[in-house]
Amino acid sequence: MTDQASFQRARSAQAKQAREAAILDAARALGRRRGIREVTLTDIAAEVGMHKSALLRYFETREQIFLDLTAEGWREWSAALRAKLGENRRGTPEAVSTAFAVTLSERPLFCDLLAQAPLNLERNVSIEAVRRFKLVTLEEVALISGELDQLLGLTEQQAVDTVATATGMAGALWQMATPGPRLRELYTSDPRLGHAIVEVEPRLRRVLTALLTGLQTVGH
Repeated sequence: MTDQASFQRARSAQAKQAREAAILDAARALGRRRGIREVTLTDIAAEVGMHKSALLRYFETREQIFLDLTAEGWREWSAALRAKLGENRRGTPEAVSTAFAVTLSERPLFCDLLAQAPLNLERNVSIEAVRRFKLVTLEEVALISGELDQLLGLTEQQAVDTVATATGMAGALWQMATPGPRLRELYTSDPRLGHAIVEVEPRLRRVLTALLTGLQTVGH
């Protein structure tokens, strides 16, 4: 945590960027430890060593902070996914599905953010903030779609549907896989509720393999 006295108002563009980066780092660390839903603006301010009113000079709301982290997550995940897809000289539904499932499941914070973005992160920010976020996702989806066209011959719409299915399911499955200690105890104590605990990677891989196999069948 940074000493609050050191966080006087930024006087230059470079200092402002440093403040914003520190705030994002603090929110990222808290999100990983607690889960996005449990982190408040006051928590972030305390973690970074600022008063909440000072933090609001840099981000309009708590949701904007996490929406910016979601955009960052899209760029980072897209680059990792495309690198993994590039390792496949001949694309198959199984190989492509595995690349999606592995790269998403190993990014739990991003999965959490994917679930929270449409539920609340996009709903308490300015229209301009939403526009910036959507443009980032559109750019990354287009890059991923190009890889899917080369590997599997998917149309643009099929590729977009694949990315939407993968990211939407990753967010939902991560929430199911991390129910919290009390619910986890309930699910493990009653054999009838064992299905409530899921593993993100294998289920996501199975669903995407079925989807991509079906899309290739339709294409032929």
